[in-house]
Amino acid sequence: MAALNKLFQEQKRRSLVVAPVETSIFDLLKCGPGPSSSHTIGPMKAGYDFLSLCREKLPSFQKKPNHFLVRLYGSLSATGKGHGTCAAVLAGLLGHSPEKCPAGLLKEISNNPDEHYTQMLGEIPITLSLRNVIYDNVVHDFPYNNTLVIALMDTEGETLFEREYYSVGGGFIQWKGWKAPTFGKPIHPYQSMRDLQRRLEQTGLTLHELLLDNETAITGNSRVAVLKYLDELIETMIMGVKRGLAKEGVLPGTLNVQRKACMLYEKAQKHNIAHERFLTHLNAYAMATAEENADGGVIVTTPTCGASGVLPALLYAMRYDMHIGDRAVREGFLAAVAIGFLAKHNAAIAGAEVGCQGEVGVASAMSAAMLTHARGFNAIYTANAAEIALEHHLGLTCDPVGGYVQIPCIERNAVGAVKAYNAFLLAISEDPKSHRVSLDSAIEAMGETGREMNAKFKETSLGGLAVSMVNC
Repeated sequence: MAALNKLFQEQKRRSLVVAPVETSIFDLLKCGPGPSSSHTIGPMKAGYDFLSLCREKLPSFQKKPNHFLVRLYGSLSATGKGHGTCAAVLAGLLGHSPEKCPAGLLKEISNNPDEHYTQMLGEIPITLSLRNVIYDNVVHDFPYNNTLVIALMDTEGETLFEREYYSVGGGFIQWKGWKAPTFGKPIHPYQSMRDLQRRLEQTGLTLHELLLDNETAITGNSRVAVLKYLDELIETMIMGVKRGLAKEGVLPGTLNVQRKACMLYEKAQKHNIAHERFLTHLNAYAMATAEENADGGVIVTTPTCGASGVLPALLYAMRYDMHIGDRAVREGFLAAVAIGFLAKHNAAIAGAEVGCQGEVGVASAMSAAMLTHARGFNAIYTANAAEIALEHHLGLTCDPVGGYVQIPCIERNAVGAVKAYNAFLLAISEDPKSHRVSLDSAIEAMGETGREMNAKFKETSLGGLAVSMVNC
């Protein structure tokens, strides 16, 4: 374990970030199947990318291709079974991208481990099955924890072509030799919340207007296209809550976890005290999406799959409990994106890198910012709300029991949503000049805490509840 922890620390000890945020909304927020952005969406993207490369390189192969072979390393190996990593990469190799993955496909693949599938490379049939996915070393020397190596093999078991992929969190992937894609440059560059607030003062823009200016400059998409995409994401999240509220039963896996969102929502109607009814609703909304994620349903990475219940809970409550208009909701959503950008840029959002403080903690901060901005408060209040939410998740470990994104993940989403609402209340109730901790400080602390956190608490299921619950 000491060697594993040393590996994690060495991988994340990098020089201070000096480049501005250049991430697109389209990259941070993705639709795809749960339960994990780093363990499900990332590996599926890797499989899909590898299939495309093999088709391009087919004429150059000297021998006839026969089958694919996948090796999982690090946290992908340690908790890949519970996260459905093997099914996800297989789905990618079968030609499915996360955003277009058919509902229930991963569950179907997982439930049929002996099934053999055929994928065509030109006119050559390539066989693949879950037996072609190998859970390899947890401790390794690759530059990123979540590493997978995909190879195309010939009939004699020799490698024709392979690529080393890294699932770096939030559904983002890189590979050996990867170079950041070239996009446009932001009109209003910023690296920190302090920089961002300075830009707002200089331009007189609101937070959501500045985000839209940068997005159109980075991607080349029109404002109309960006807003359309945001509306689609919002509706995906709303529908995810509705689906989750309507379902009952037991979630997949060996933990026998019962869905509770429907029950919570029904019990909320019986509360006579208004704030108890509202908070129970908020818990139900968060657990509805988190349960959908655990069941492999389609969610939005906000900023990850494992934390995908937090922001939709606030969003759903804003529309149906607080009756905030769609325009204000969308503008608040853009404020949430700004917080997600900063957390990813200056620390990390993957449980395998910094623990759950980077997943549910960042999701809670994003949600607090969304509500604060949507309610008409300026960027100072918005940043303070995000800081409060993040500060009180610092040190939160990622210890999924059995490798499933269920215990403690589902209830943790609910608690993160309630913390976001409370952070909003605290931020708007104080004089912002009296607020002592900056968002930049909280993000820096999250990064440092993540680097120093023992590796067994970073999505390996080797510590915390993942061990104590089994031992008791």
